[in-house]
Amino acid sequence: MLQNEAETGVVDTGSLTRRWITYAAGIYLLTFGVSLAIRAGIGISPQSSLTRTMTLVFPGMSQGTFNFLLELLMLLLTYLAMPKAFKLRNFLSLIPALALASFLDLNLKLTQWIAPDAYAAKFALLVLADATLAFGLFLMIRANLVLMPVDMFVNTVFHRTGWKWGNLKTSFDCTLLLISAAVGLLCLGSPHFIREGTIINGILVGQYIRLYFFLFQRFSPQPDRA
Repeated sequence: MLQNEAETGVVDTGSLTRRWITYAAGIYLLTFGVSLAIRAGIGISPQSSLTRTMTLVFPGMSQGTFNFLLELLMLLLTYLAMPKAFKLRNFLSLIPALALASFLDLNLKLTQWIAPDAYAAKFALLVLADATLAFGLFLMIRANLVLMPVDMFVNTVFHRTGWKWGNLKTSFDCTLLLISAAVGLLCLGSPHFIREGTIINGILVGQYIRLYFFLFQRFSPQPDRA
């Protein structure tokens, strides 16, 4: 699951059971953070804005369902990008994708009572949401188990093209954002869920993860050296 060498210092190489528990906790916290960001109401991430917009186009389907369909599409694109390198074990990525979809729908129900009025409260909620979301991602990186299909697709394109991973991920996110805006414009009359919070999310999540990396490496016990 590692995406760069900087992550090697935080991964858990111990008990598989502990790592799966960490991974599941990470998925839950990630979806809880996404739910809080949605309740803040000042913009959400590109992927979330697309799946959330789709719930307005097709109100009978949940955001978790659309998120799972997006992951399924990314798995198909991963196969099309590098069919010879695609393995049957790649289908295992649909298990955490399904868990993420289920947790997302659950957390959207648990947080539906949250509706801040003041902009300061909305902003504070978004900052908290991004911190929670980023910590969930940090735990998933630490567990180092299975890539979600979306990340698997980005990594596959990275290995296929040799482009810088950060630039590739940014391009991918911008593509999702453009699709979200286009769907909103064509089907709803205007883009939805794309605001200043979308930019804030893109900045804060990465910075929070860097902070968690630093804190873990700073305060975790270091192995004795001979």
